[in-house]
Amino acid sequence: MKIKKAILTGGGHATRLHPITTTVNKHLLPLANKPMIFHAIEKAVKAGVEEIFINTNPGEKELQQHIGDGGHWGIKITFFEQTGGPQGIAHVVKEAEKFIGNDPFMFYLSDNILLGDLNEMFDEFVANKYDCMLALSEVKDPERFGVPVFDEHNNLKDVLEKPQDPPNNFAVTGIYLYGTKVFFQAFDHIERSARGEYEISSIHSYLLKQGKKVGAKEITGWWKDTGKIEDLLIANHLLLEKMDAKDFPNHGTVEEGAQITGNVHVGSGSQISKDVVLTGPIIIGENCVLKNCTIGPCVALGSGCDIKGARVEDSIILDNAEIDTDLFIQNSIIGKSVRFTKKSSDEGRSMVIGDKTVVEH
Repeated sequence: MKIKKAILTGGGHATRLHPITTTVNKHLLPLANKPMIFHAIEKAVKAGVEEIFINTNPGEKELQQHIGDGGHWGIKITFFEQTGGPQGIAHVVKEAEKFIGNDPFMFYLSDNILLGDLNEMFDEFVANKYDCMLALSEVKDPERFGVPVFDEHNNLKDVLEKPQDPPNNFAVTGIYLYGTKVFFQAFDHIERSARGEYEISSIHSYLLKQGKKVGAKEITGWWKDTGKIEDLLIANHLLLEKMDAKDFPNHGTVEEGAQITGNVHVGSGSQISKDVVLTGPIIIGENCVLKNCTIGPCVALGSGCDIKGARVEDSIILDNAEIDTDLFIQNSIIGKSVRFTKKSSDEGRSMVIGDKTVVEH
């Protein structure tokens, strides 16, 4: 039976990404100028999913406004609140049981970014009649993830959640496929972990111990869990580099004399002055103004940005940011409507800086 339904994550508070996520839902942070969760939706749709269910924090409205009902992708999207507070990602799936019913489904952690598609994994799941299938990726820090355990014949026999001494360098990524009812049957037999959560690894461990057919497939290309600021920047960098040249149209105004090399997208209404140097890959949003600055490589500028005099590399700059100074900005994420200005005198600097902000001078 083919998989036509998927659960995507849209909740949580992403404290490791503060201060950016104090005002923006993590899943709406732009990577290559596209909300993070849009990348997950597109992977699901390409694999044949027709109905998606997204969990939200209580009272959440922002996700619904940005994503809509799924018509943009030709599918149906339903949102549901996770009740009772954070209880682990396995609990997110349990909350969606009424939507899934007896159908097979995919569970996708929307902060996972991958280059390849999911079609091969879906086909293998169906062809081998698996009860469950896990996507794996080789990582440098497996202790941060669920880690698969294999027997001497390289068959999956267990999954350990964040082990202090990992048996290998593979991580179970946040992409899981489940057959009819197996997840919900397993959930009724697991207990909260020491940190008070229902762990997804406990589900897989239970299924394996019950003799269920659990497959594992290494993801082709690269995969990134965007749990930290540096992960977001790496994902943005890789996504920009892997985009096709056709994805970089020029809809703005570029003055003669501007130096442009590599793939550069200029959004509608944006103005690029003759004294600007652009080194792609770069995505410039709509209604931006760039003067006497050097941008790129691997920079994504949101709409309404105004940049004068600065040099920017390997960074994500959100909507309506203003940078009017000769700063060299690198490996940075700059929030919405942030302003950088240069003071002409040697007087003290006036600043308004929120919690957990990092300023390097």
